[in-house]
Amino acid sequence: MSLMLKVTLVAVGRARSGPEAALVEDYVRRLRWPFTLVEVQARKATLQGEALKAEEAAAIRAKLPQGAALVALDERGRLLDSRGFAAALGGFAESGRREVALVIGGADGLAASLRDQADLVLALGRLTFPHMLVRALIAEQIYRAQTILDGHPYHRD
Repeated sequence: MSLMLKVTLVAVGRARSGPEAALVEDYVRRLRWPFTLVEVQARKATLQGEALKAEEAAAIRAKLPQGAALVALDERGRLLDSRGFAAALGGFAESGRREVALVIGGADGLAASLRDQADLVLALGRLTFPHMLVRALIAEQIYRAQTILDGHPYHRD
């Protein structure tokens, strides 16, 4: 029997239609694993800097599934290849955590307190990407991780 994970992606900001949203939808449609996208907003007009990041972190925390392994996407995080990411997700499931929540912060990044709370802080690279593109990249990597763990030939070394 293949591994089953429930995946929640919590992202600051609202999705706009366009090619990035279409990519996210395409990879989510391919997934066997249940996937939920949760979008949160902060009061950008009244807050900035650390206060804004703290407000975003509180909004993110309010939407995290209880008991889920937390993966924070942050440029200061670990650089993993696709097999390493799949192994991390598989490791959460093998340790009894069948739900994973991935978080994408706002334009100023994640609050340090949220990064410190994460089970894994993951960088998609050292480059800065638009947040909508990060959604597409992580959706593809979740799908790729599922295929790696299933032994499906989608991923080739």
